[in-house]
Amino acid sequence: MSGEQRKKMIILMINMFIAIGSFGIIIPILPAYLESINQGGTAAGLMIAIFAGAQLIFSPIAGKWADQYGRRKMIIYGLAGLTLSMLVFYAVDSIWWLYFSRVIGGIGAALLIPAIFAYIADITTLEQRAKGNGLVSAAMSLGIVVGPGIGGFLADFGLKMPFLISALVSLVAVIFSIVLLEESSTLQQPTAENMPEESMVRKLAMSIKKPYFIPLIITLVMSFGLMAYESVLGLYLDNQFDATPQEIAIMVTSTGIISVIVQLFVVDRVVSKFGEGMVLNIFLAVAALGFLVSLFAGSYAFFFVISLIIFLATSILRPVLTTLISKMAGNEQGFAMGMNNAYMSIGNVLGPTIAGVLYDVRIMYPFVLGLALLLVTLFITVAWQKRAPKPKAAV
Repeated sequence: MSGEQRKKMIILMINMFIAIGSFGIIIPILPAYLESINQGGTAAGLMIAIFAGAQLIFSPIAGKWADQYGRRKMIIYGLAGLTLSMLVFYAVDSIWWLYFSRVIGGIGAALLIPAIFAYIADITTLEQRAKGNGLVSAAMSLGIVVGPGIGGFLADFGLKMPFLISALVSLVAVIFSIVLLEESSTLQQPTAENMPEESMVRKLAMSIKKPYFIPLIITLVMSFGLMAYESVLGLYLDNQFDATPQEIAIMVTSTGIISVIVQLFVVDRVVSKFGEGMVLNIFLAVAALGFLVSLFAGSYAFFFVISLIIFLATSILRPVLTTLISKMAGNEQGFAMGMNNAYMSIGNVLGPTIAGVLYDVRIMYPFVLGLALLLVTLFITVAWQKRAPKPKAAV
């Protein structure tokens, strides 16, 4: 990458790090906080599902806006939405207001994430894109590493303190972007202007005809299974192993460190050597195996190790799928990244909602569900690769 490319990439990475880190702060204390307001697994699932639902509804619109009005504006507006969401979360205790704050946050994420990945597509060549997506994914993972660690420490000062710090940190990202972020040099204006204003359902229907439809489906099913796992992880640790906010923070931080290392030093090399298709097959199988073994984990330490393996696999799968879709999208990066976010959000809505309800029935059921969904994803991936041309050729 050139010096100018590196400068822009660093700004995007810092942005994503702050945005994700500000939310990661609240992860370790969420089980204890929900318990303090007499809520359980269903509420934990809905916290994530409502966020993802708002993200789903706005993602196709946000993708078009990223093409039409520029990546920079969408990034700034998205960060502002996340900041407002955290402020509301801090200010209230009513579960309904907390749900409303998640709607605001979901809209913010819908504006932010497609714009950042479309920005990367603007400033990278096809060969550089896997590395670019891997770097930003690493920044996301680093936010997950640092955020919970800070949240676990702040919990000693009160359950509400992490929410306030989260809002302030997110506000810094807004100011940072306004001052330092430039618009990317390439805007897909003709595509945006020629694309009629369509509803989300219509855009989802349009995506069926796209060459990257099957990778979108893989993204949806994988997200469903993973979010079923992640949404009840804190509650499960609290219930099964009497884990403290600090112990939950240690687990999330450790899995984040694994993700950062993998995305910085492994993803690009592995994809270059084996190709996206083989990498998907291998690490979907690894993740599924991790889910299977987690059903038999009898201690915090054993569950810790299994979680590391699962997060290692998913930290490779996410950027690989994003890169695959981007390569197949041609000159409609905004639309493709918006749909990528939308399909991921469908999985993120259904996974936590169902997992939260299942958790309140029996705490092992969400993990069984996650295992089944990952196996389905692996089957779909292998079947598609047998019929489709090699991803790198489908540009």
